[in-house]
Amino acid sequence: MLGGYEGGKWRLTPLPCATKVEMAMPVAKIQIGQLWKNEKSGEIFLVTRVYTEALATMAVLRKSGAENEALIKVRVDRVAGGQNLPGYLPAQDD
Repeated sequence: MLGGYEGGKWRLTPLPCATKVEMAMPVAKIQIGQLWKNEKSGEIFLVTRVYTEALATMAVLRKSGAENEALIKVRVDRVAGGQNLPGYLPAQDD
């Protein structure tokens, strides 16, 4: 943000409040057994299957500790540094 012009130079002022941008952390490769946390609900999901469908890689997730609930199919994004599941974060630290 520009603050003003002083002494032949533009003076920069910081934003009035800090903003936090959370970016999904890619992993080198999504594998069976990995745990991922849903960004909205905070629930933990287990990767039960990874496969290629046409030109896309898909991951099948199951809610951790809920063997009888429906499985969720998520398209794997290819990003710089590896792979990512949109809407999920790796849950290694939880």
